[in-house]
Amino acid sequence: QVQLVESGGGSVQAGGSLRLSCAASGNVPRYYCMGWFRQAPGKEREGLALIRGSYTPYADSVKGRFTISQDNAKNVLYLQMNSLKPEDTAMYYCAADPGRCSLTGLPDYPFRGQGTQVTVSS
Repeated sequence: QVQLVESGGGSVQAGGSLRLSCAASGNVPRYYCMGWFRQAPGKEREGLALIRGSYTPYADSVKGRFTISQDNAKNVLYLQMNSLKPEDTAMYYCAADPGRCSLTGLPDYPFRGQGTQVTVSS
């Protein structure tokens, strides 16, 4: 069983940056696909970024602004968010799946954290 705990959210002004972290309990096998998705009030969940080895697709809404990375030695997944916009305001979640590796399926991955809130003010 994989347990995920996000941290690093907060409030920031537009144009600012935040780095989210997702700590995984135990050793997550290298073949797992891990990623980040978000949900804003009244909106659909949106897969943002995935990572499995060198495979790192991004949603168009965050491409060029967000960067996903992981520290396998520490079992930590990161999401560096730059040039934040008010429309990035949402609850951000990390997720993991032993098989699937797609942005559209990310919000339904079997292992998901509780989320961390990101609020961007204009």
